[in-house]
Amino acid sequence: MNRTDRLYALVEDLRAIAPRCRSARALAERFEVSVRTIERDITALQESGVPIYAEPGRKGGYAIDKKMSLPPLNFSPAEAVAIAVALSQAGDQPFGRHAHSALRKVVAAMPGQEGELARELARRVQLVRRPGGDGEESRPLGPEHVSRAIEEALLRRRVLRLDYADAKGALTSRDVEPGVFLGGRGGFWYLVAWCRLRDDVRVFRLDRIAAATVTAERCPERPLEGFATDVPELIVHGTLLD
Repeated sequence: MNRTDRLYALVEDLRAIAPRCRSARALAERFEVSVRTIERDITALQESGVPIYAEPGRKGGYAIDKKMSLPPLNFSPAEAVAIAVALSQAGDQPFGRHAHSALRKVVAAMPGQEGELARELARRVQLVRRPGGDGEESRPLGPEHVSRAIEEALLRRRVLRLDYADAKGALTSRDVEPGVFLGGRGGFWYLVAWCRLRDDVRVFRLDRIAAATVTAERCPERPLEGFATDVPELIVHGTLLD
């Protein structure tokens, strides 16, 4: 979890238990960071005007004034794209036009940089379907930590280290530059990425990825068109936010 997401999550966590408090140690364990990191995050939130205060004592910790902490509704880029993906997979549905209208309002209300990040991330999440088809049954993504690592790598444009099993079960370790999250073909989800081991674009099925780690290395700029997949008799369409 990056720092921006963690700050949002900290506020929501404290709001959920208000007026009770939670210790810095408990928050550190919850978000898998150090106590010192939590203390710095709380200080940053307090300086930005979030009404968080410290309760002294052995059973003390941090608490939030729930009545004073209801900000305007904000969505992160990942949340906006998640809504768009859900709408894309739903097909025709009652109030569908209104749902897309609501999504456009959400994106329009996002701060400029957040909105652009959401649009860039949406371009990298694509779905496939057969012409005239109603889609296919969705299959499990695979281990949750794998899909979360891919989401983070796409959002932060970071190189991923994968342990990947081929159709015969042979496992290889490789560094890849994520390009597109592709879903819908046979109900599976895929990562389309530049594979440094093969020095070319490769498609990785998520349920065959045994492990995925986000590295600190930023991906070099590669045109998104270079990750296009040629899938015969299937239509590839992007995730729309506007």
